[in-house]
Amino acid sequence: MEKPTCIRGTRTLSHTLHLDRMRVSGLLRLSALLFTLVATWLFLRNSIGLSTKTIRLPRWLGVASKEIQVPKSKCGLSKPCPANFFAFKICSGAANVVGPSMCFENEILMSPVKNNVGRGLNVALVNGTTGRVMRMSSFDMYTGDPNLLLKFLAEITEGTLVLVASYDDPGTKINDDIRKLFTNLGSSYAKNLGFRDSWVFLGAKDLRSKSPFEQFLKNNPETNKYEGWPELLELEGCVPQKIF
Repeated sequence: MEKPTCIRGTRTLSHTLHLDRMRVSGLLRLSALLFTLVATWLFLRNSIGLSTKTIRLPRWLGVASKEIQVPKSKCGLSKPCPANFFAFKICSGAANVVGPSMCFENEILMSPVKNNVGRGLNVALVNGTTGRVMRMSSFDMYTGDPNLLLKFLAEITEGTLVLVASYDDPGTKINDDIRKLFTNLGSSYAKNLGFRDSWVFLGAKDLRSKSPFEQFLKNNPETNKYEGWPELLELEGCVPQKIF
């Protein structure tokens, strides 16, 4: 009777040990799963944190919140003018559609937007020492009175810069007296100016030599860019405060 008792006791002990091993194995698996979950969470947290730091890093350096300002040259010139020089840009009109424009020291003097340009010759006078704008006017050289332009040019005083831009037709009513006055201002092409020519010019009163600031295109049906008109001209540069 004792042997069966011993047999049952042995089976009970084995069964208990088997259950204990299963519990230990289960705990190990659970621990491994928890470790994996924790490690994965830490990895993801660090990755997100790293990405966040990477995105915010420029803010810490003060770069993201500030735009890099590139200094612009006056009148949109390709490079700034030296000290004691005035920046300017003159554009002639385009056919009889778009009017001319003038910029001096980053100030728009004449333009279609300002509604102070007209067909013919557009002229602005600037003090060559201070850069102050003195007078501006447009002169119709197709149907207007050329004596108005003649009087305007004759009254220009010493040390004055003269900016000129053509529009549509600058030459139909121009006469020899006007041509001579423009030539005295340093123009090389005023003597050739005619019907629907394109012309931009910057000169000065009683200039002793020819102005380096001038462009001219003759109205020629074979070379005109627009039907009946040559292409518009653009003149820009730096003119010294002391007249040439």
